[in-house]
Amino acid sequence: MKVTFDNESGMQYPDRYEAIAADLIEYTIDFLKCPYECQVNVLFTDNSGIKEINDLHRGIDRATDVLSFPNVDFPRPCDYDILENDIYDIFEPESGELLLGDIVISLDKVKEQSLEYGHSDMREVAFLIVHSMLHLFGFDHMTDEDRREMEQLQDEILNSKGYDRDYE
Repeated sequence: MKVTFDNESGMQYPDRYEAIAADLIEYTIDFLKCPYECQVNVLFTDNSGIKEINDLHRGIDRATDVLSFPNVDFPRPCDYDILENDIYDIFEPESGELLLGDIVISLDKVKEQSLEYGHSDMREVAFLIVHSMLHLFGFDHMTDEDRREMEQLQDEILNSKGYDRDYE
């Protein structure tokens, strides 16, 4: 597994953000029984940067907490059979790793939401990573049923790794 990190926010953040992200990316890949080694890119930015990306890619002119850009268009979440067709250029030629996608996180929103929800910024980063990873595997929350399934998976992953609301 390869995770790359970039910081376009101009802000310093604790090294633990990257450690938490890498840990949860790897764990989520294993939890969802992905049969491939994967690559994921994580970009930390600020509200201005994520607003610009959100407007450019989604036509929504406001800041958000996290954006997910999957490289695979799963017809159903975790439908790994479609990867066998190799109809997409989704594997890194040299390593053979599945290019799963990109995650963009606003560090401003991390601070705002950790205060709003009464938990640590570390726990907020953990939540946003897991939420985004589920999107990269084709999960969504467009219907109530899909939302409940995604929330259940998020809770299961976060709790099994100890990232509950009291996580420091």
